[in-house]
Parts: sequence; structure tokens; C-alpha cells
Amino acid sequence: MQVSLIQRPSFGLPPANWQCMILLTTPCTSGDTAAQAIQQATEHCVQCAHTAQEASALLRADEYAAVVFDQLLLDAEPEETEQLLEHLEGASPIYVNFAIHGVERVARQVQAAMRRRKVLQDGARLSAQRAFRSEISEMVTAMLLSCDMALSVGGLPAAAQEKLRSIHELTRELSTRLGQTP
Repeated sequence: MQVSLIQRPSFGLPPANWQCMILLTTPCTSGDTAAQAIQQATEHCVQCAHTAQEASALLRADEYAAVVFDQLLLDAEPEETEQLLEHLEGASPIYVNFAIHGVERVARQVQAAMRRRKVLQDGARLSAQRAFRSEISEMVTAMLLSCDMALSVGGLPAAAQEKLRSIHELTRELSTRLGQTP
């Protein structure tokens, strides 16, 4: 299995970018050059596989943010690449054609796709944060109301009242941290 791994530089890029790898799948001999151009354009580690079998082994061994498919490989190995598409997990498929486009154009296409992926991920993360904050806010409001109602009940022992006041105060603090007005 001949797979080229573009080495991570010892300086220059934050380590987080190297945890987001791109897999380039192309039977073209210019694959290594393209991998270097994509790495330079995206600042992400790029691995190159020259067959669908190599790509499959790499997909099983590591996690990728994107898999770049050369149309030539899709045409040459349709069944194998179809299996690859089924096992991408969270990786975004990017389709390019080295027969038509040069390495620089392919690098720009991958760079644009990675930017779109980041925008989508950021939107999904923000949406999840808002949903979580909303759920927590509802629970905090319910806790505050429950504490208020429990404290209004007559005949509670002093120790129970003190515990309820403590819970109420902690819940108010949590509410403030969430940005709610208690």
C-alpha cells in the first residue's frame, strides 16, 4: 500500500488544524503535488490514497473532515468508491476532476468546501448551544418556582427552610450566569 502522508510542520500552524485531516483519493501521479497544494491552501493535514482500497484502509484507521474524490477514480472503481461513500461517517465528500482542472483550482475547490463545512458546523454548534441553554433555562425557572412554593408552605422545620433558601440562592446564581433575569 503506497500512501503518502504530508508531514506536519514543526511550527506555524496551531495543532487543532492538524486534527482535522483531509483524504485525497486519486489515481493520478499528481496526487502528491495536489495533496501539498491542498494542505497549503487549507492548513489541514492531507493524506493521499491512489486506489479506493488504500482510501478504505485510511478511512478505517483515522477520522477525516473531508474526502476529496477524483472523478477518474470514481469512474475507474465505481463499486469500491460507492462503498467508500457509505463509510465516510462525518467526512464531507468533495468531488473534483483532475483531468479538467489544475492542482491550484482543485486546491481552491477544497478550500471553499472546507469553509462551507466550517460555517455549517458553527451553525449547528450554535443551534445546539441555544437549544441546550433553553432547556437549562426552563429547568432553572422550574427550580426557582418550586423553591418559592416550598418556602411558602407553613410549618417547615428551620433546617429544611435553610436548605431550600440555599438551593434557591444557588439556582438564582445559575440563572444569572445563564443570562436570565431572576
